[in-house]
This record gives sequence, structure tokens and C-alpha cells, in this order.
Amino acid sequence: MNKPLTLLALLALGGCATASSTYLVNGKQGLSIDCSGEAMSWAKCYEKADASCAGTGYSIVGTDGSPVVPESDKTLGVDVGNFNSRNIVVMCK
Repeated sequence: MNKPLTLLALLALGGCATASSTYLVNGKQGLSIDCSGEAMSWAKCYEKADASCAGTGYSIVGTDGSPVVPESDKTLGVDVGNFNSRNIVVMCK
């Protein structure tokens, strides 16, 4: 009973990054972590993975995300109007 409550608390404190259980091709369980949007970053994905695996460590199984926009395509140095998607799949050790 304590583990679900702890995980729920970590999700609430972690901002908008979300983690959900998934099954990998080899049948093992992993976590799919989504940290998409302008206010998030790849660093938030890795922080979420570390928190979700409760300090035991993790292996990155895969990543998926929007390509980086060249500086010449930005408005005043900001990528305006494009949705940045970021997702990693990890397996806790």
C-alpha cells in the first residue's frame, strides 16, 4: 500500500512529467516517461526516471522526441509555436 502512495507523491512533486508502466518487447516491465512541452526538458525526463526507480538506477531502453530547431528558425531565440515532444523508456535495475 505504501509503494503506490509513494509513487503518487513523486509524480505530484515531479511537475508535469508523467511515468506509466509499459511492457518491453522481451516481456519485462519498464516505464514510459513523457516530459513533452515547452516548460520541460530532457533533464526532467532523467530526473523522473531516477525518482521513479527509487534510487536503484535505470537503463535507458529508448528515446523519442522532436528534433532540435536551428537557431535561425527561432523567434528572438525561442522556438515559438512548435510542440516539443520528449519520451524515454527505461527499465529499473
